[in-house]
Amino acid sequence: MEAKDGYLQIPSLKGKVSDAEWQARVNLAACYRLVDMYGLSDMIANHISARIPGEDGVFLINPYGMMYEEITASSLLKSDFQGNIVGGPDFGDLGYGVNRAGAVIHSAIHEARHDVGCVLHTHSWASMAVSSLECGILPLTQTAMRFLKVAYHDYQGVVLNDSEKVSLVNDLGMNNVLILRNHGALTTGSTIAEAFNWMHRLELSCYAQLASMACNSPLSKVPQKVLEETWNNYQPGTRRPFGVMEWPALLRKLDRTDPSYKN
Repeated sequence: MEAKDGYLQIPSLKGKVSDAEWQARVNLAACYRLVDMYGLSDMIANHISARIPGEDGVFLINPYGMMYEEITASSLLKSDFQGNIVGGPDFGDLGYGVNRAGAVIHSAIHEARHDVGCVLHTHSWASMAVSSLECGILPLTQTAMRFLKVAYHDYQGVVLNDSEKVSLVNDLGMNNVLILRNHGALTTGSTIAEAFNWMHRLELSCYAQLASMACNSPLSKVPQKVLEETWNNYQPGTRRPFGVMEWPALLRKLDRTDPSYKN
């Protein structure tokens, strides 16, 4: 596959896939660009996946070898739960495929959680730092109180074996946030917009916690009753789904800076 002016020349899949798949591709490519824009990417590492409405047993994910800032709707690969590529572009001599850890993590969650439409995994410096703390994420700020009851998964090495799928799924449970200890962070959502919202707020909470702890001053504690009430205000029964309000604005932000994600 050739590159021109720093961009891979990937033929558009628009009109060659279903309308539902194309829309999922556009939104997922937008999510990759936003994760990079907000400083949460790690070169070609990590992965974000999304279901295709109306299709079972498959999900969209990034080709291992592309930077988040260059992901487009047509560059995304379609993988089955066994890690086989069943759709997407031919990268020719580049040989880009699905990252093995991505295949294990994302197939495990999509197969077990049919309510999950998107899985987002990062290695930002903030979430990696918090994942290495025995205390995990602390409810120090209003934003962090949303994460009062997140899940944790103990580090077992690079996630390359299917044998880890069971513990990953069991530890995640029905939560939307999983702190991968000594590793990073993972969020899920019924939509791509929701998963991004969870991750954005999680990262803000991690930044604030690390900044507070670095001051070497006593931390102000909030009464447990107030923590529980605040956490409850973030739950689905008390508010609209996360991501609904800001996603159109985030897409407009991308359109103003670089609309090539839609290619």
